[in-house]
Amino acid sequence: RQQKWKSSVSTQAKMPPCDFVPEKYESYPYEHMQKIREQNISPSLRMYYKKPLLLHQGHMQWLFDYKGQRYLDLFAGIVTVSVGHCHPKVTMATQKQLARLWHTTNIYMHPSIQEYAEKLTSLLPDPLKVVYLTNSGSEANDLAMFMARLYTRNFDIISFRGAYHGGSPYTLGLTSIGLYKHGVANGFGCLTTMLPDVFRGPWGGSHCRDSPVQTVRKCSCSEGVCHANDQYIEQFKDTLNTSVPKTIAGFIAEPIQGVNGAVQYPRSFLKEAYRLVRERGGVCISDEVQTGFGRTGSHFWGFQTHDIAPDIVTLAKGIGNGFPMAAVVTTKEIASSLAENLHFNTFGGSPLACVVGAAVLDAIEEDGLQKNSEDVGTYMLLELAKLRDKFEIVGDVRGKGLMIGVEMVRDKDSRHPLPAEEINQIWEDCKDMGVLIGRGGLYSQTFRIKPPMCITKKDVDFAVEVFNSALQRHMERAA
Repeated sequence: RQQKWKSSVSTQAKMPPCDFVPEKYESYPYEHMQKIREQNISPSLRMYYKKPLLLHQGHMQWLFDYKGQRYLDLFAGIVTVSVGHCHPKVTMATQKQLARLWHTTNIYMHPSIQEYAEKLTSLLPDPLKVVYLTNSGSEANDLAMFMARLYTRNFDIISFRGAYHGGSPYTLGLTSIGLYKHGVANGFGCLTTMLPDVFRGPWGGSHCRDSPVQTVRKCSCSEGVCHANDQYIEQFKDTLNTSVPKTIAGFIAEPIQGVNGAVQYPRSFLKEAYRLVRERGGVCISDEVQTGFGRTGSHFWGFQTHDIAPDIVTLAKGIGNGFPMAAVVTTKEIASSLAENLHFNTFGGSPLACVVGAAVLDAIEEDGLQKNSEDVGTYMLLELAKLRDKFEIVGDVRGKGLMIGVEMVRDKDSRHPLPAEEINQIWEDCKDMGVLIGRGGLYSQTFRIKPPMCITKKDVDFAVEVFNSALQRHMERAA
C-alpha cells in the first residue's frame, strides 16, 4: 500500500516555466556519492528525505538535481539564500574580486571592508553603527554574548525556550531545543524563560500577533488590551525574580523564532521585556540571523516590527546569500569593551566577503526584494490560511513576509503535534511534486517556508496547490 502511494504522486499544479537550462551533471554517480557520504562525512550532518537529494545547480528560486529535475526551493538553504541562487549581480561582483584579492586579514585596510561597513550601518538606526564581521551566525551570537558580559560586567543571559542561537558550546546555553543539546557542560550563566507562544502556549488569542493570519484561539480582549501578553510578561518577571541575580548581562531573542517554526510573540511583549532587562543593567540582543535583510517585508530588520531598539544586533545567513559571513553590530560604547584586550578574527570581513555582502545589499534594493517579501509573503500566508480552514490537521499558519510557519496537529482542539510519520509522508509527497520545504518545532511538527525573496505569486500558487494535493492524499490515506 505504501508503495502504491509513492508511485502515484501527482498533482494538477503546473510548475511555473523557467527558461534557465542547467549544465550537464558530470560528477560521480548517485550511489557512489552516497557511499562517500557514509564513509567520509560526519554522521552528525543528517540529510533530509528518505532518498536524499543530490543537487547540482541553482538559479534564483530554482534548484536542479543531478538528473536535471527542477525544484521550487521554499527553504533557501535554511533561510540563507536571500536574493536568489547564483544571483547574477552577486556572482559577477564575486568573480571580479576573486581575481583581485581574496585575503589580507584585519591588520591592513582594504577597500571593501570600509565600503561595506558604511553601507551596512547606514541601514541601521543610531547608535547601532559599529560592526564586527565574523563567519557564521553561531560565531556572531558567541561574540554578542561575550560583549554583553564584558560591557555590563555581569554574567547571566536570558533566552526563550524554543530559541536557536547556534551550536557552539557557548551558544548552546542559549539554544533551547532538546534535539540540539549534547550531554556535556555548556552555557554556564544562560537561563531560559517561558516562550510567549500564542498558539501552543497556555495563553493566546485572536489578535495577539503581528501577522496577516491570527491563531484559531479565541479571546475577549478589547482594543489595545492583550491578556496573553500580560500573562507572559508575568512569567518573564518571575524568571527575573527567581533565576538570576539582581543585575544581568542581557537578554537575546529572535524577532520571530526560526528553527522553532516561525513562532511569533504578542505584539508588545519584546518592548516590555527590553524595559525590564534594562532595569536590571542588561543589554538587549536581537538575533536577526533569519529575520534580517527585508525578509519580514514591512521592515528591513525584524526588531523594527516590534518597535524596539536593541543594543546589539547579530546578522548571518541572508547577509551573504550563501557565502559564509556574519556580523555583530552594536554601539561605540559596547564595542569598545572588546578593545580593552586583543580580540582577533582571521577570516571575518575578508575582501571577498565584504564584496559579496555589498552586492547582496544592492540586489535587495535594486530587485525590490523587501517589497516582494511583503506582497508575495502576505499573499502566501492568506492562501495557506485557506488550507488551515479546510484541513483539521493544519493547526496554525503564521509569520510575516517570507518567514512562514505551518504547524501540523492531530486536531485543532488539542493542538497536539501530528505524528512524525504522517508529517514525513506529506513532506516527501511535496518533494516528489517538486516543492522543497523546511521543518522545525520541538517535535519537527512545523513546516518552515522561507524561500529566496525573489519568488513570485505564480510560484506561490504552484506551491499551495502541491501542498493541498499532499494534504488531500494524506486524508485519503488516513481514511
